Amino acid sequence: MNAPLERSSSGAFIFHHLDPHFLAVIIQFLNFEPAMESNAEITRELHLLEHIEADPDVNQATLASTLGIAVGTVNWHLKRMVAKGYVKVKRAERKKLRYIITPEGLAFRARLTVDYIEQSFNLYRRTRSRAREQLKKLREQGYTRVRIEGAGDIADVCRLTCLELGLAVVDDPDAPAIFVDGMRLRLRIEN
Repeated sequence: MNAPLERSSSGAFIFHHLDPHFLAVIIQFLNFEPAMESNAEITRELHLLEHIEADPDVNQATLASTLGIAVGTVNWHLKRMVAKGYVKVKRAERKKLRYIITPEGLAFRARLTVDYIEQSFNLYRRTRSRAREQLKKLREQGYTRVRIEGAGDIADVCRLTCLELGLAVVDDPDAPAIFVDGMRLRLRIEN
């Protein structure tokens, strides 16, 4: 069975198995292009919505702890999402709240998910392109092995690019090195 929301190769959204009213809400939302907030805020709101969807009775302290942010930040995001109509708050007990994601909130989460995936793929493509540029310089000079200094996703993309280009990744301190510094890649050929 297909996922309820997909994006075609042309960039169009494809919806499967959705209620017509819900589909209308999603289409209306997706056709509205607000100025997007920072990547950190988008990711944070996406994670908040995912956690609320998984457990509508979750409290703000648990959300804050899970996401590694302050309770006040969770409260601020929730108030924003309530004001925008993405989340409704119901009192479950005297001091307990229940968060309900509205159809608009589900459409918003779908949009955030698509944006997050697109941003991740764009980052992968840019990193891979930069790594290829650096590694081709090595190949042009006759090198067949390289050392990768750094860790994380960017370093992993460099390792995969090495495999693709037929360069061996080694720990030899005398081998040319690619240094991964955050998002930057630096090539050092000489010791």
